[in-house]
Amino acid sequence: MLKKNDIGPQAYRDAMSHFAGHVHVVTTDGPAGKRGATVIAACSVSDTPPTILVCLNRENPKNEPFVKNGRFALNTLASDQEPLSEGFSGITGLPVEERFALGEWDVISTGAPTLKGALAVFDCELIDTKDLATHRVLFGKVTGLRIGDNLRPLIYHARGYHVLDSGAPAFTEKE
Repeated sequence: MLKKNDIGPQAYRDAMSHFAGHVHVVTTDGPAGKRGATVIAACSVSDTPPTILVCLNRENPKNEPFVKNGRFALNTLASDQEPLSEGFSGITGLPVEERFALGEWDVISTGAPTLKGALAVFDCELIDTKDLATHRVLFGKVTGLRIGDNLRPLIYHARGYHVLDSGAPAFTEKE
C-alpha cells in the first residue's frame, strides 16, 4: 500500500529547486502599460501553429498588463545576461524604466519589447489564458521570431544561476 503525505508549499519549492530551467524575460507594452518579468516556467506548446506558454504569478497585480495588452515577447537569456535577469526579477526593486535600461530593445511584430542579443525571441499574440492556483498561464501564438547567436544559455538551478558547460561545440556537421 502506498503512503500519501501532505506536501506543503516549502517542501514543494525545495523539490522544484532541483528542476533546472532556462531563464527568460517576458515583456509587454501597450495601452495597459509596459512590464517585464523574469520567468523560468515557459515552454513550447506546438509548432503548428507556433505556440508557447508562460506562467506568471497572478497574485501580483503588476502582471495584469500582459493580459490587457494582449501581447508578449519571451526573450531567452544568454549566460552573460544574468544582470538583466536579476533586474527584471523584482529582487532589486528597480522601477520599470530602469529595468528596461539594462538591455537594448526593439520590436518585431506585436509591439512588445524584444531583447537584442537574446538567444531567441518569441513575439506573441495572446490567444488564451488559464488561471490555476497562484498562477496564470499565458498561451501565445508566435507571430515574430528572432534567433540570436549560438551562445551558452543562462540556467537557474538550486536557487542560483548556472551556465551549461558542454566542452563540445553546440553543433557538429557531418562530413
